[in-house]
Amino acid sequence: MEFLLFLLVFIVPAAAAQDAFIGVNIGTNTPNPTQVATLLKAHNIHHVRLYNADSNMLLALANTGIAVAVSLPNDQIAPISLSNSTAAKWVSHNIVPHHPTTNITTICINSNLLTPLLLNALKNIHLALIASNLGNKIKVSTPFPSTIILNSFPPSQAFFNRSLNHILLPTLKFLQSINSYFMINIHPYLDYVQSNRTMPLDYALFKPLPTNKAAQDTNTHLHYSSFFDSMIDSAYSAMADLNITNLPIMVMESGWPSKGGADEPDANPENARTYNTNLVKHVLNNTGTPRHPGIAVSTYIYELYNEDTKSGPLSGKDWGLFDMNGDPVYDLQLSAAVVANGTSNQTYCTAKTGAEASTLQAALDWACGAGKVDCSPLMQGKPCYEPDTLFDHASYAFDIYYNLMGKAPGSCDFNGVATITSISPSHGSCTFSQSDEKGSRMNSSVPAMDSESSYSSASLIYGDVLCAANIVIGVMGWIAVVFG
Repeated sequence: MEFLLFLLVFIVPAAAAQDAFIGVNIGTNTPNPTQVATLLKAHNIHHVRLYNADSNMLLALANTGIAVAVSLPNDQIAPISLSNSTAAKWVSHNIVPHHPTTNITTICINSNLLTPLLLNALKNIHLALIASNLGNKIKVSTPFPSTIILNSFPPSQAFFNRSLNHILLPTLKFLQSINSYFMINIHPYLDYVQSNRTMPLDYALFKPLPTNKAAQDTNTHLHYSSFFDSMIDSAYSAMADLNITNLPIMVMESGWPSKGGADEPDANPENARTYNTNLVKHVLNNTGTPRHPGIAVSTYIYELYNEDTKSGPLSGKDWGLFDMNGDPVYDLQLSAAVVANGTSNQTYCTAKTGAEASTLQAALDWACGAGKVDCSPLMQGKPCYEPDTLFDHASYAFDIYYNLMGKAPGSCDFNGVATITSISPSHGSCTFSQSDEKGSRMNSSVPAMDSESSYSSASLIYGDVLCAANIVIGVMGWIAVVFG
C-alpha cells in the first residue's frame, strides 16, 4: 500500500509542461454571435467552449484567434456511434468549413448517460478528423460529472463507481491512446449544498485556509484547503486505480451562482466573485494541487451569460459573468489579459497554495528578519492583519521583499513556497507592491535564505497553527453523490 501511494504521488500527467489556461463556457441562449465575439475580445478571453457547433457562432469567432471547443449534442451520439459515414458527415459539415479560420481545438462529446455508445462516438469522430487531416490538430473527449468518483476524500483512496468501470476503462484507455484529456465538471457550490452546508464555506470558495483548518489526507499527509484541488487529486487517484496514469485532466465546468432563492443564501455576488477570482488565480499561477504541485489544470468557468429563461431554481439561472446586455454581474478580475494568458504589466509574489506550513512559516520569519521586510502592517489592528492566516501574512511579506529586490530573478522563491502572479493580492486597506518601492534595491544581490530571523512576532502569531498542523481532520461529510 505504501509503495502504491508513493507511485500515486509521483505520477506526472502528459501535459504537465504546458501552461494552463482559463476559458469560459458559452450557453446556447446568447445575444447575437457578433456581440458575443466583441465581448470576448474586449475582455481578452482567449478560450471558449460551446455546447453545440453553431455555424453562426463559429463564423463570428473566425479570425479572432480564440481557441474554441465545440460540442456534439446528446441527440447525435447514437447515430454517430453507429455509423462512420454519419460521423464523417458531421465533421465535414460542422468542422471542416470553419477550420482553421476559426481556431477549433477540441470536440466534446456531451453525454449525460454513460453507455457503450459513447466510446463508439468518440472513435468515429476521431477517425473522421483523421480522414480530414485534422487528427493531430483537434482533440476529442467527453466531460464526465464529478459524481462518478466515489470515496472522494481522502483523495488518495478515491475510485470510480465500480458499476461504470466496464464503460470507463475502455473509454479512458482510448483517450490516453490519442493523447487527449480526462474532462470533468467540478462544481463546489453544488457539493456544498448537497452536504447540507456541513462543508466549510471557505473550503468550497477556494479561500486560503490555515493548516489547522485544512483537510488532511492521512495516507499522503497532504493538506487540502480547497474542494477543487481535492477533487482533482481524487480524479488522478480514480484513474490510477484503473491503471490510467498518463491522461491529463481538464475541467470543463466550474463556477459559482451569483443569485439564489430564499433558501439559497450562499448563491450571491460576493461568493461568486470570490470563487471565480480565486479559481483564476489558482489556475494561471500554475499552482497545481497538493499531490501534483506545479501541474495546473486548464479550466472553463461556467458560464459567460446568465440564463434568465432557464427552468429550475433561481441559482441555476445565474452562473453567468455577464447579463444579456454584456454588463458584468459582479466585479471580477477578468480584464487586462488576466484571463487570456495570466500576464499583465504588474507582477506580484505570493505564497503557494498548499505549501508546507513549517516551510512557509520559516520563510515568513526570514523575510521579516534577515530579509529586512517591514512586517509591522501584519500586527493585530494594522491594515494587513486580516485575513489572519499564515498564507496571507506570508504573501504580504514575500511581495514586499520581491519589490525591495527590484523583482530580481530568484527573489520570489523562498525555498519553493512562493510564486509569481499577475493578479493583485491587495485587499481592503492592505495594498501590495507600492510603486514607490519598486527597484529600491535593484542592484542588490538576492541573499540566500540561510540566516536566522530576528523577527519573532510572526512565529508567535502562528504558533497555535503549527501545533495544530499534526491534527488529523476526521472523515468529511461532503462526499459527492454517487452518479445515478
